[in-house]
Amino acid sequence: MDISLPTSVDQRILFEDNHLIVINKLPSEIVQGDKTGDQPLSETVKSYIKKKHQKPGEVFLGVVHRIDRPVSGAVIFARTSKALTRMNEMVKNHQMTKRYWAIVKNKPPLESDRLEHYLLRNEKQNKSYVRQQEVKDSKQAILNYQWLASSKDYHLIEIELITGRHHQIRAQLAAIGCPIKGDLKYGFPRSNPDASISLHARSVAFTHPVTKQLVSVTAAPPKEVLWDFFVKALA
Repeated sequence: MDISLPTSVDQRILFEDNHLIVINKLPSEIVQGDKTGDQPLSETVKSYIKKKHQKPGEVFLGVVHRIDRPVSGAVIFARTSKALTRMNEMVKNHQMTKRYWAIVKNKPPLESDRLEHYLLRNEKQNKSYVRQQEVKDSKQAILNYQWLASSKDYHLIEIELITGRHHQIRAQLAAIGCPIKGDLKYGFPRSNPDASISLHARSVAFTHPVTKQLVSVTAAPPKEVLWDFFVKALA
């Protein structure tokens, strides 16, 4: 499998100014440091900023939101503490439009629908379980989906994320019989060769925290046969 999006960060910038930078994340990257010790995207972006702007000392970079390691697509970082505080408020108040693309094995029961569940997170398993009713420690999870296209064996759906819960899209799609391609944890029978899952943070739109202008960015999916098929199908 060829996931030949450019690997260098400067070729994957979707938006950049003095306050924010938005990067198209590769499926293999972690957004923030974790127990693996692998270099996170946040540190790679810091190095880019330091070099580009010849900044002495430590570079400030705040993580506005994260996406799972095997997922690709748009990730927002704040370059100032003011921007980070305001972006965090936007996330908290659901004032950001996030859309994802997912390749699934089974066509969803309806071409479009709103899914409302409660998710119960198991920290030890690093997995979220879907509940139809609220239970102790569960959190409400809401998304809208729309079927976009089909290939011989797979289907592309677009998701508008209303709430941002742990593994929300993965768990909710699996709950309606549509596990994401490559997602062993949520019921897909085989992994993808590169350990990715076929979930992509396609676009994000928000009001800029300082300029108040609308920022809307779209991230190209990985260069891979199935993603390429669906991109062409929608062209």
